[in-house]
Amino acid sequence: MADHKHGSMNIDVQEKTFAGFIKASTWVAGVSIGILIFMALVNG
Repeated sequence: MADHKHGSMNIDVQEKTFAGFIKASTWVAGVSIGILIFMALVNG
């Protein structure tokens, strides 16, 4: 079995992917809330 050294793996790609996922999730949540508020105001 290979020796594993904690913290030796390059995780730049994973960090960029996670940051993009969080950014997209934030946008989707904001747009969804905006749509719901718009629908509540229009349906009045």
